[in-house]
Amino acid sequence: MRNDPYLKFNFLVEIDDLAVGGFSEMTGLNVEATPIEYREGGDPARMRKLPGLAKFNNITLKRGITTNPVLWEWHKTTLDGATQRHNGAIILLDEARVPALRWEFFEAWVAKYEGPPLNASTNEAAIESIDLAVESVRLAG
Repeated sequence: MRNDPYLKFNFLVEIDDLAVGGFSEMTGLNVEATPIEYREGGDPARMRKLPGLAKFNNITLKRGITTNPVLWEWHKTTLDGATQRHNGAIILLDEARVPALRWEFFEAWVAKYEGPPLNASTNEAAIESIDLAVESVRLAG
């Protein structure tokens, strides 16, 4: 049996009960642990490294803009001082559109909303994007 890599265009985004539609692009699924360096007194020739705090980058989602204002309204809760947080998932599908991998994110809120750049000399879709600040991410398999 072959073990080919999954194709990156075949994915879904779930955000609690928000009906936000499909997304054309997702980036920023980065997790890192910041190294803490220290030197032991008896070993002056090298630095030791310990794992520090985990850092979860913002997840950016892009989609064609429609008359559905749900992403703007979610961002507006932060602008109004009543931030709404949601959990969600990025789901990578196999060729048969069956879920293969699932990255779950927690306590997400819209840190940035970007409206579509407009240009009368092109015929491309108008794309809006949001940056989700997340507190943690896990690969759920």
